[in-house]
Amino acid sequence: MFGKLKSMFGGGGISIPAPVAGEAVALSEVSDPTFAQGILGQGCAIKPTVGRVVAPVDATVSMMFETGHAVSLDTSDGVELLIHVGLDTVMLKGAHYIPHCATGDKVKAGDLLMEFDIDAIRAAGYDTITPVVVCNADDFSNVSFKAGSVETMGELLTLKK
Repeated sequence: MFGKLKSMFGGGGISIPAPVAGEAVALSEVSDPTFAQGILGQGCAIKPTVGRVVAPVDATVSMMFETGHAVSLDTSDGVELLIHVGLDTVMLKGAHYIPHCATGDKVKAGDLLMEFDIDAIRAAGYDTITPVVVCNADDFSNVSFKAGSVETMGELLTLKK
């Protein structure tokens, strides 16, 4: 009975922890319109303070980009998640990124997905802001995030069916 009450009054939902530590901000604060306008989906962005991205949940890597700057995950809860480190960083052709997973890999929450050199990326003239986007946000009635300082694997996104 309590499960039914929780669902009626907004309890529960799917939690996606932060894949990287930093400051969580609204996607509208991202200078790239593809992210800022929600074209790829809903979520938030993190201004990273560490150069390590971990799997926030158990998932399958649906795509590890060749350049190591972005990774897509499919979760068992049906969430299609994109973690994109930096803006226009595809232009770096993989410099300053070390991928630790490959397309098709099964990952567990907390597994290292990639490392990146924040200072080198910024020195090359790129913003390291990291959009964390639910690409299939239309499958959910609500996607919300916790703004402000976040720790790796700390509270970040909440999705409701």
